[in-house]
Amino acid sequence: MAFNELRAITTFTKAAELGSLRQAAVAQGITPQAASQALTQLESYLGVRLFHRTTRRLSLTEEGERFLGAAAPGLQALQRALHGARQGRDVIAGPLRITASRSLMLPVLWPVLEEFCARHPDVEPDVQLDDRIGDWVADRVDVGFRAGTPPGEGLIARHLLPLQLIVCAAPAYIARHGAPQSIDELAQHRCSGFRHPSTGKPMPWEFLVGDEIVGHDVASVFMTNDVELEANVVVAGQCIGQLVGATAAPLIRSGQLVPLLTQHVCAHLGLYLYYGSRVAQPARVRAFIDLVVERVVGNSAWVVSAQELAAAAGGRR
Repeated sequence: MAFNELRAITTFTKAAELGSLRQAAVAQGITPQAASQALTQLESYLGVRLFHRTTRRLSLTEEGERFLGAAAPGLQALQRALHGARQGRDVIAGPLRITASRSLMLPVLWPVLEEFCARHPDVEPDVQLDDRIGDWVADRVDVGFRAGTPPGEGLIARHLLPLQLIVCAAPAYIARHGAPQSIDELAQHRCSGFRHPSTGKPMPWEFLVGDEIVGHDVASVFMTNDVELEANVVVAGQCIGQLVGATAAPLIRSGQLVPLLTQHVCAHLGLYLYYGSRVAQPARVRAFIDLVVERVVGNSAWVVSAQELAAAAGGRR
């Protein structure tokens, strides 16, 4: 149909209610000419006259009476649905679908989600933890978090934190085996390895060398695909590991780990928040994004400063 059916039916029912096509136009915020055209197109499509009308009077025909009786309930139900959707846009309640990396959800994001739930108990979080990059649309995600590089096109991304890569060892390991003084000396040490969550392949350690990021394959004596387990192994003194700053920061500050090769710490990766659109977001999604940005961006709890690295290293580089 080449005309706007909803507007035409709305114009018809409003004119029947007010007894005037001009008043129906004013009520809808359209011109009298547009209202007249909509009604004419509706009558043409139906093949019947809906109103007896002159320049001063308007009355329903018999066919118009029948059509009004059939159309009005459905139109009212649609208007209630539209009103409910608009109200729902501003109510902080309902499901909130979140996807995030396992390695970052507990240390960085859980405190924010806990605070958000306390503020908005009518929100129902549905959190999917997966280090792989899924299908944002198919998974019906409201807000996602990704460690590494920004997500692809079609998504709006916000950089939350730099993710440092810090080589660490427990004091007990250093006491038994000493500490490497260069990247090449890592070959003489017991090192941990991390498997890429999507490919399953061991990930090289990455270092800042001059102005470049350099990948270095390290022989591992312990391999895992879980960041928390790798950190536990390193804290236990079993091996040296290269950990993400968000994981390493509290362990370095508590003295459980010592940073090594600090001149080669790099921070070219980041933690990103992403979502699909800035427009028509439900209030619960907007409120959660705002709280995440407020609590995480610029938060030094998850980034170890150069001064802290130097102090914790105790002269080791």
